[in-house]
Amino acid sequence: MKVTGFTFIRNALIYDYPVVEAILSILPVCDEFVVAVGESDDATLELISQISPEKIRIIETTWDDSLREGGRVLALETDKAYKAISEDTDWAFYIQGDEVIHEKYLEPIKNAMLKWKDHPEVDGLLFDYIHFYGSYDYVGTSGTWYPHEIRVVRKLESIYSYRDAQGFRKGDNQKLEVKSANACMYHYGWVKDPSAMQRKQENFHKLWHPDAWLEKNVVKSDQFDYSGIDALQHFEGTHPAVMLDRITKKNWKFDFDISFSNLSVKDRFKVFLRNYIGIEIGYKNYIKI
Repeated sequence: MKVTGFTFIRNALIYDYPVVEAILSILPVCDEFVVAVGESDDATLELISQISPEKIRIIETTWDDSLREGGRVLALETDKAYKAISEDTDWAFYIQGDEVIHEKYLEPIKNAMLKWKDHPEVDGLLFDYIHFYGSYDYVGTSGTWYPHEIRVVRKLESIYSYRDAQGFRKGDNQKLEVKSANACMYHYGWVKDPSAMQRKQENFHKLWHPDAWLEKNVVKSDQFDYSGIDALQHFEGTHPAVMLDRITKKNWKFDFDISFSNLSVKDRFKVFLRNYIGIEIGYKNYIKI
């Protein structure tokens, strides 16, 4: 079984992405790794080049910054990396620059890939998600956080990145049919130094909205205001080993009263169904078989 990891990244240092940790976290189960490195304003290319030259293959890309609707450019960059994967690959393992896998899940992921490798009806593997917010001590609990997404797919011409690169589709906008990876993805996209988070927000809204919208809706500030969140809870588990050095160096403080909740009635109902009955309602970018 051949497994190829893939991702895309640009300006990793400016926006403080844990992309090195992301790549290292799944590298042990990958035979090779493709990284689409966009033309950057920092030393992102050098950063990626130093990770694991014997396994990592870099393709240099230029982002089309004129695509400012729905984050489409993120999907196109994902597709560039995916298309560069060797054709003899059985499974393509996708990870974004702010996602990390705990080492305890590597064996279950590998076992799931082996189990379903010779079952062509299985297009990919579905991961559970933990979304950290504000600091490494809190996770989001509202229904606005997506609970699952596809991160392992077959290497097929028909598969492509969907919308803003959150997941994948095949053929004529068909959802992928998936099995569970028996693993959880740790999403750290909302855990950054407040100044880095503010820079990221101002930049990334440009991928979704025109200038007029930005002027009206994006607050100009030196630091991101983390207080405008609806509901959080304390994280009780352990972080991936590759994240420990970054966590130790955290230099800002974020506290949240977990008794506080600003969830809507609809969101409370969704959370109740998910946590106590095991029913999930809402948007699903996959078909679980």
